[in-house]
Amino acid sequence: MLSEMPIKLERVSKGDQEKEILRIGMIAELDAVSLYEQLAAMSENQHIKRVFLDIAKEEKTYVGEFQALLVMQDTEQE
Repeated sequence: MLSEMPIKLERVSKGDQEKEILRIGMIAELDAVSLYEQLAAMSENQHIKRVFLDIAKEEKTYVGEFQALLVMQDTEQE
């Protein structure tokens, strides 16, 4: 994704925009996790590898936070 919106929010109904914003946040975090894990795999330096993996783990918690909010906003998400 790298800063590109996957959906045009102006085309989404007002009632669904909050849900879509949360989904976009989840996509961004999952992209970040994927990128950091790939970079960790490419590095031979154990310190750099560990930092990237720690950051990826932190990003995963943000995915969970967005998901929890989405479940509260969209009962079908359960």
